[in-house]
Amino acid sequence: MTPQPPENRDKDAGRWSDLGRPPLNAAALRRALLRPGSLWTSLDVVPATGSTNTDLAQRAARGEAAEGAVLVAEEQSAGRGRLDRAWSAPARSGLFFSVYLTPRVPVERWGWLPLLAGVATATAVSKVAGIDTALKWPNDLLVTSAGEAAGPAGERKAGGILAERAGDGVVVGTGLNVSLTAEELPVPTAGSLALAGAVSTDRDPLLRAVLRSLEEWYGAWQGAGGDPAASRLQEAYAAGCATLGRSVRAELPGGDDLTGEAVAIDGDGRLVLATANGVQRPVGAGDIVHLRPAPPAGTADGAGQQG
Repeated sequence: MTPQPPENRDKDAGRWSDLGRPPLNAAALRRALLRPGSLWTSLDVVPATGSTNTDLAQRAARGEAAEGAVLVAEEQSAGRGRLDRAWSAPARSGLFFSVYLTPRVPVERWGWLPLLAGVATATAVSKVAGIDTALKWPNDLLVTSAGEAAGPAGERKAGGILAERAGDGVVVGTGLNVSLTAEELPVPTAGSLALAGAVSTDRDPLLRAVLRSLEEWYGAWQGAGGDPAASRLQEAYAAGCATLGRSVRAELPGGDDLTGEAVAIDGDGRLVLATANGVQRPVGAGDIVHLRPAPPAGTADGAGQQG
């Protein structure tokens, strides 16, 4: 073999020097997931992109994406969360992927898709990574960092989901922090599977597990005509939702806010708040801030604080 010039060796060393973050094995992922009868019809892994959601939505708009298309990026430079918030992460430090779905259920039930993806992701991550997960309404994945106490103070956002209409269906994007270190976290309230004490941060089995879980939940939901109760999706989401039973503040579109106890997830996937005046209000959109429970009577400080 002809030796590489020093500059090429240095370039390759820099590219793959982080041995704790190997690239995804696209060929192995296709063999495992693209089987006859599977929901998944194609799977592409790209080195980097601005946003997998944007790219896949453009394919769908051009008629170039069939249901079950999966697009994965090793790095995203312009990933988007809810309310168009931007975020990014180091290359190969997480799972950044989007899937294209064309649900054959009443369109008014499509709003359950991001919640469905949350249930599927939380279930798969708990199983493969061996850590406790929870969902913050509507579509954030929470973990507790190793060494921190459970409860509001130890909750960290390790993932998020964004669903957008595209073509004849919906693009559902997922971002999951896998191996980020404390120094790499974008904000103090963020977390990662590694910091939560995951038994494995191998992204290949994690991605396979999430996509298989998503396929299972999507099939059950479609089989029930999109009925969240009959498919047990509503029950599963409520069981894993860290928002329920908590005092929260809903920061609503337009600048208003509403404070109350989160008491239920209704049939439309909305968060139901019981306010201080005894009225129950469903919230369909907005930012939810978890407030710490008030201390018992007689303690010095009874003010709620952000978790």
